[in-house]
Amino acid sequence: MSCKKAKGKRSKTRSLLRRNVRAKTTVNEIMKPVKVGDTVQVIINSSKHQGIPHKRMYGKTGNVVDFQGKAPVIEIYDGNLKKKIITDKVHIKQIKQIPKTPKPKLQRVIR
Repeated sequence: MSCKKAKGKRSKTRSLLRRNVRAKTTVNEIMKPVKVGDTVQVIINSSKHQGIPHKRMYGKTGNVVDFQGKAPVIEIYDGNLKKKIITDKVHIKQIKQIPKTPKPKLQRVIR
């Protein structure tokens, strides 16, 4: 007889939520400034369990839309669906947006 498979929130996350042994969560990471309109990436910090997003959202990029208390509300796309994630500041990483430069048009030489 076998046991029933566990299907919790953190199932199959052994390598996804792994951190370095010496990696510490500093006060600066907990209190980092985030503004509405910032582009952020969801990177789960496994040492803090409060306000942790679902494992499916790991690595997704979105914009901060609002705040619910001190927690930022992030709007991301999951396929074609727009979803809102309420997460703690520890679990997000700010991304610097690089403006797109127009590509130069190539001239074709006809011989």
